[in-house]
Amino acid sequence: MVVAVRSGIEHLSVTVEDDGRGGAEGGSGSGLTGIRRRAQALDGTMRISSPPGGPTRLEVDLPCGS
Repeated sequence: MVVAVRSGIEHLSVTVEDDGRGGAEGGSGSGLTGIRRRAQALDGTMRISSPPGGPTRLEVDLPCGS
């Protein structure tokens, strides 16, 4: 698993990537749905890429600053 955090003047970005089997979905009842909702509550975004066979990559971008 790799976790990267980047901070800039206007955005904070967090990327999590694993070497798993892929297939993660952000459906109802998923922890991924909760992450997306929290990001949106802060005017941010969440993207996920999880093709069958992997890897899974989750990216969250949050605005910061003024």
